[in-house]
Amino acid sequence: MMNVDNMEYNTTRNHLIMKEYGRHIQKMVEYLLTIENREERQRNAYAVIELMGFLNPHLKNVEDFRHKLWDHLFLISDFALDVESPYPIPTKEKLKAKPQPLAYPKRYPKFNHLGKNIEVVIDKALKEENPEKKQGFANAIAYYMKLTYSNWHKELVHDDTIQVELSDITKGELAFNNRPFVKHQAQRVERDEYGGGGRNNQFRKNFGSNNNRNNNNRNNNNGANRNNNGNNQGGGNRDAGGGNNRNNNNRNFKKRF
Repeated sequence: MMNVDNMEYNTTRNHLIMKEYGRHIQKMVEYLLTIENREERQRNAYAVIELMGFLNPHLKNVEDFRHKLWDHLFLISDFALDVESPYPIPTKEKLKAKPQPLAYPKRYPKFNHLGKNIEVVIDKALKEENPEKKQGFANAIAYYMKLTYSNWHKELVHDDTIQVELSDITKGELAFNNRPFVKHQAQRVERDEYGGGGRNNQFRKNFGSNNNRNNNNRNNNNGANRNNNGNNQGGGNRDAGGGNNRNNNNRNFKKRF
């Protein structure tokens, strides 16, 4: 009869600290804590490290995976294992220390429909002393303003509207001198839907040219066959009759199959 007194259940066992290593590794580490001889405890600690690396071969792809194994060994022992480690020994305080709160940038754009980055570009353009570069900044800013308006609206915006808004933002210090051409989304959709693109038309042209070639070949072949049949028929009624019978047989064959 089986002795059930020595059986263990998960409800009676202690908490499994690292499930990826299993219960047996944790029991080995707990046995290391009971060894009083320091040299023997150190030797067994190296053996446990080798076994941990063998059970988790995917850690070998991690940079400095042995350092991670030693950290896991101290973590399983609840940082109570007294052995020498080739790496800095972690502490419980360092593990449970809370990180510093991450400082999120608080940016409040003055012009929500243009974003915060356009303000940085405008400030840089106003500080530019070279007139050519300053004019280039103004043209680029006007193009971006028209592009954002085209992306978020279903209608085109006039250049005068862009110029008035740019003057209000920069207090009249920037003015663009070229027409910022932006292809509107509605124009692209209409061109695609109604066959305005040249690609589909090119395919139709090529397809039509192939049809013309096939029709020419058919006409040439039919004309040549007719001429040959006329030459053969000139030999007498016997040949003509044989040709008609063959044609009738071919037609009947096509109808059956």
